[in-house]
Amino acid sequence: MSRTSPAFPIALLLLVMPAASVLQFRAIAPLALVALVATVVLAWRAEKRPPAPRGAPLWAALALFGWAALSALWALEPKRALLDALSLGGFALLGAAAAGAVARAEDAAKHRLALWLAAGLAAGVELAAIDYATGNALRAAVRGLREAPATLGFGIKPAITVFAVLLPLALAAPIALWMRAALAIAAVAVALWLPAESAKLAILAGLAGGGIAALAPRLTFRLVAAGLAAVILAAPPLFGAVLGSGFNAERLPPSAAHRLVIWDFALERIADRPIAGWGLEASRAVPGGRDVAPERTLQRLHLTSPASRDWFGRSAAQRLPLHPHNGPLQVWLELGLIGAVLAAALVVTLAAAARHRPASMGALVAAAVVGGLSYGVWQGWWIALLLVLIAAANGLPRRSAAPVGAGGASAVRPSPAPGSP
Repeated sequence: MSRTSPAFPIALLLLVMPAASVLQFRAIAPLALVALVATVVLAWRAEKRPPAPRGAPLWAALALFGWAALSALWALEPKRALLDALSLGGFALLGAAAAGAVARAEDAAKHRLALWLAAGLAAGVELAAIDYATGNALRAAVRGLREAPATLGFGIKPAITVFAVLLPLALAAPIALWMRAALAIAAVAVALWLPAESAKLAILAGLAGGGIAALAPRLTFRLVAAGLAAVILAAPPLFGAVLGSGFNAERLPPSAAHRLVIWDFALERIADRPIAGWGLEASRAVPGGRDVAPERTLQRLHLTSPASRDWFGRSAAQRLPLHPHNGPLQVWLELGLIGAVLAAALVVTLAAAARHRPASMGALVAAAVVGGLSYGVWQGWWIALLLVLIAAANGLPRRSAAPVGAGGASAVRPSPAPGSP
């Protein structure tokens, strides 16, 4: 691949990002920013004009972030809400321009991008396994620590998330079937081994979504688009019905039970401002979020054992620490019903864009699972990862190629003309 190809920066990023996410996941955002800017610059030089960002997902995203910017008028932290909304909008424009540039790249560049994606993911999975097997020694060394503290192990979770969303795309690379199977088995095995519960579900859901999309693309598109939109739009009554039905959270691990306590509190605050929400990034400052769960909440969720009372009596067990750990509820909490409608429109356009590529549909499903169970929906590294994911999906080769590892050298071969046998 020529280094002047617009696909080169994204390909290089995909080669190093999985391993970089293991060592320090916060590197994802700056690395992605550099790669996206470089992609746009190279496309500008090659096409003699700046690549124009376009597409239905972009307009849906800009509508959502425009509403988020307007929410600064009533947000608890107006300056933060406005600046973050503008930043998200700018990031969306940059990502859309880069994705379009990658989509127009030459077939040989797309072929190499897919190979580097598979190679990078394989290297990241291996590095994560080595680090975990050595008690996080590699990650401790990167931080200048002689011994790894117990809490360091939890920092590997974002790396498993990276594996989960990239795996469906990597399995579309032009490599031999046995290589794809080995990559899938290794990635799933490491994800199930390491401590990252939401990522474990995501990697399995992504594989299932991509597999089903390959067999029934139209049905999968309809189910994914309708399902994701319905979960977003119906999140408050849906989660309220579950939490209010006498659900016994005592049977769950403390961290999972804490999620339910957080969601229960988020529902209370959503009910206070259901139409417009509390403003972008208000999750950090919503009233009562720093308190511990009251007795009535613990009783309703059956968190009454001595161990649960001790765990939820700690000051760290806040009712809303930073964000709800649930994308739909965070959108409702901060941007209200209007934001939820715009977010639902965004996921529908993303599903429509992915409907012709099973790998892209699998990646979307994996990302949706992570977004519904973990991380703040506006976190910089997460948004950066999603934009890279879209660019990578646009970089999947459309022409057939001799698979690497299937005997002989890899070479791009033109696809048959439309309608030919």
